[in-house]
Amino acid sequence: MTKRGGRAVGLAGAAVVLAGSAVFVQATAQAGEAPKKDSPGSSASATEAADARDRSSKFDDVVTLDDGRRVGMYYDEGRGLVEQHYSPESKKWSTPHLIYKTATDPCQSLKLKAFGGTVAAIADFGQYCSDGEPPTESIAAASYRFATWDTKLTRDFDGWEKVSGSGDGRLLTFSRTSTETITQLNWDEMEGFGEVQTRPRTGSD
Repeated sequence: MTKRGGRAVGLAGAAVVLAGSAVFVQATAQAGEAPKKDSPGSSASATEAADARDRSSKFDDVVTLDDGRRVGMYYDEGRGLVEQHYSPESKKWSTPHLIYKTATDPCQSLKLKAFGGTVAAIADFGQYCSDGEPPTESIAAASYRFATWDTKLTRDFDGWEKVSGSGDGRLLTFSRTSTETITQLNWDEMEGFGEVQTRPRTGSD
């Protein structure tokens, strides 16, 4: 009887130990899960990052400025050239903004470049342009604040090849060079676009 009683006591003691261990493990697991449950910021950051990636994937080109702002543009077939910009403070993209309206077919190339706080854009449209036909509508665009954009349309032109600018981005020059001539278009942050100018190439060009 004593052995059986001792065995019974031993089993009861073991049960208590196991129950205590289970409680300890459960409490430890709950304590380990608490930080995940109480840190919604990490989930929000992941959501914002995913949103930024999703938005960026639809653009034909995206450029990032030194202060973390981003500008993206894409061709919206049948509508024209659309712009959106991203604020690192709000961590949000702006609503789509149609900066040049046309139903003409978009070409394959769209170029963005940043100079200081300014973003310049080169875009082209033309019938069958995506198949290699020359553009009939060539767009130069520029903005310093992104709330509004200056645009300059040049018709029946082969399109701007490149854009250069001052370090602060207040002055830009769009250009195209042929074997005989150089065509240029200047933009000033205060005055906007000037007139397209073409001159013969010299030995220094």
